[in-house]
Amino acid sequence: MDKVNKDYRYSAEHEWVDSASPAKIGLSQIAVDALGDVVYVDLPEAGATVTAGEVCGEVESTKSVSEIYSPVTGTVVEVNESVVDDPATLNSDPYGSAWLFTVDVEAEGELLTPEEYAAAQDDDA
Repeated sequence: MDKVNKDYRYSAEHEWVDSASPAKIGLSQIAVDALGDVVYVDLPEAGATVTAGEVCGEVESTKSVSEIYSPVTGTVVEVNESVVDDPATLNSDPYGSAWLFTVDVEAEGELLTPEEYAAAQDDDA
């Protein structure tokens, strides 16, 4: 569980969400490790509506391009421009300074506890 932050809940697609209001959204350490060196991040704009389980952005690494799925439904309040400007921050601090955006949550998607998320990753290994 060293790659799973116990303070967050997770989507099956590897996004995390905290319990703050507005809620911060980010990518798990497991997802970032699988991606490799992140070189580009495309995020929804502030004011945009995101829907739980639907694509809302993408992250590009030296290995591949992956879609970002929103774990919640609501309105984007803020985008972390420092991650857009320096995507490599995701590799060094995915649970801290490399949060992606915040959402004024109207509804949550199917979220896993840290233990459920970690167990799902162990099942995939």
